[in-house]
Amino acid sequence: MAVKITITNQKGGVGKTTTSINLAYYLARRGFRVLLLDFDPQGNATSGLGIDKSSLKRTTVDVILGKTDLAKIILPTKFDNLFLAPTVPQLANAEVELNRSSKKFVQLKNSIHAIDADYDFILIDSPPSLSLLTVNGLAAADYLILPVQTEFYALEGVGQLLETMRLLRKALNPNLKLLGALPTMVDARTALSEQVLAEVNKYFKDKVFDTYIPRNVRLAEAPSHGVPIGAYDRFSKGARAYKRLADEVIARTKQKPPEGEK
Repeated sequence: MAVKITITNQKGGVGKTTTSINLAYYLARRGFRVLLLDFDPQGNATSGLGIDKSSLKRTTVDVILGKTDLAKIILPTKFDNLFLAPTVPQLANAEVELNRSSKKFVQLKNSIHAIDADYDFILIDSPPSLSLLTVNGLAAADYLILPVQTEFYALEGVGQLLETMRLLRKALNPNLKLLGALPTMVDARTALSEQVLAEVNKYFKDKVFDTYIPRNVRLAEAPSHGVPIGAYDRFSKGARAYKRLADEVIARTKQKPPEGEK
């Protein structure tokens, strides 16, 4: 069965989708079969992998509304072992209809169950909010990765998200665990980044990843080209950081790469 990881933070602009795309890419480079499931109505993971959203006939919108199976919307990408379940902005409207369903909290979990054995990792890029879509992502996952931007108010709202996670464990998903907090947009030249990193480590203790993601121009440029950072500039600081993060995720989830890095 796949290791299922949801990547979310109710605060926007923290590098959530950047992490989803690049972690998926480097896990795939390690030889794992990886599905990136775009569950954020902004659809940035879809466009960030070079997919034209206007050309899509079926997306996660159709899956969440029970109109098609997840397997039928999955697309191959230009990268070996990396697959995408795309989305479009209409996913936000679908959430309203989903709220009327008796299975509104587990629709995504049930959809994933049918394709679970086909992948080694399933990464869920969830919205930057505590919405019903985010709850579905948490209910479907084994682990949560929490990107935390090293700026003022970095920990604002984190407690509410972790409380939601605790309640979900009691009611829907007892196996859900925090895989790690990931410091993002770190500028080692500033005292602010150093101070926030100290606060993040104090708050999360041993759950903080050893890897942190630096502020990096090349990392910011890659999505406009529709590719992960490893395909855009594999020698950049951002690429090296996400490569290390993939190694940490593999170690923390106790997975063995089937083929090794290509």
